[in-house]
Amino acid sequence: MTQTAIDVSPLPEHAFGHRSILWWATMGMVAIEGTVFALLIMTDLYLKGRNEHWPPGNILPPGLLWGTVNTIILLVSTIPNELTKRAAEKFHLRTVQLWLIVCMLFGLAFNVVRVFEFMSLNVSFDSNAYGSITWALLGFHTVHILTDWVDTGVLTVLMFTGPIDEHRFVDVSENAMYWYFVVLSWLPIYALIYFAPRIA
Repeated sequence: MTQTAIDVSPLPEHAFGHRSILWWATMGMVAIEGTVFALLIMTDLYLKGRNEHWPPGNILPPGLLWGTVNTIILLVSTIPNELTKRAAEKFHLRTVQLWLIVCMLFGLAFNVVRVFEFMSLNVSFDSNAYGSITWALLGFHTVHILTDWVDTGVLTVLMFTGPIDEHRFVDVSENAMYWYFVVLSWLPIYALIYFAPRIA
């Protein structure tokens, strides 16, 4: 019995979305990191439920200004992020380059404002359980913002310096998808840090 080999050489070496191994790797990271976010959120809710006053003692909740500014920055950043993703999936190099730079500027603005967020928390990380979980939530999200910002920076440099092939555009598309996770994961954290302490 003879076996006929299938010639797969004409098939493309790249793919977008669920047909890409990079997409599955990104989804795996999202699942792992999403679980950690969920555990931190549940810890915050547990501690809030175990305390008559939240925040405890005479600690004031953080002001709404900086967290709200950053939430707006994050939500608006989804526009250039989506434009970057679409351009990458059409292999439009100049458009990808433009929108990656815009995404970098949004990330920079967010990180600068995040410094003011930390400074306005009204509590130290080692003051009590409220301080610890609040700093943990904000800190863990900040790590994600910073790492994705650095990753976007590396991709931006590579899209200007090369080598550029189809795989590089897949990298940009998956990086844009991961940014949506970073944005969506912030919304419940924003509610917990800034609004939950104001609810009796």
